Amino acid sequence: MSRIGRKPIPVPAGVQVSIDGAHVQVKGPRGQLAREFSPEISIALEQHEGQPQVVVTRPTDQPRHRALHGLTRALLANMVTGVVDGFRRDLQIEGTGYRGEVKGGALVLLVGYSHPVRFDPPEGIAFEVDRVGRAVTVRGPDKEMVGEIAARIRRVRPPEPYLGKGIRYSDERIRRKAGKTGR
Repeated sequence: MSRIGRKPIPVPAGVQVSIDGAHVQVKGPRGQLAREFSPEISIALEQHEGQPQVVVTRPTDQPRHRALHGLTRALLANMVTGVVDGFRRDLQIEGTGYRGEVKGGALVLLVGYSHPVRFDPPEGIAFEVDRVGRAVTVRGPDKEMVGEIAARIRRVRPPEPYLGKGIRYSDERIRRKAGKTGR
């Protein structure tokens, strides 16, 4: 049995979980998330020692059901964590004259192009930029959406290996290459 799949997901106070067959909706202080899961996996809301828990079970031990079991549980746990604490992804902007700023909720990047690049955030996503304009933070309740938006921002100007200029994740290590040698 899947170690991750069999762990129940505790539901904190202030969070509402509604299960309608394969459709699960989670409401909390930071927002509301809904997702459709595979109908083969059963999801139930149970009481354990007075605390509500979401329990995920699978019908058989087939490899497909085992994979869906752990995946469903992990996605549900991320939904509960997202509506309680939220998720964040930090990016760093490196390069002379490169910077970012928030204007009217949208992120505007000045990264060496002839024009500024503008990112309008989807619903539930917020951008923060430090005073210098070198650190960008993407926040939101949906882990998948936060990661996708951060990846799109990084794609505007990926870090290059010679000077290290570009947009990178704050925990990313860039392998640097030696440039040309002079004669």
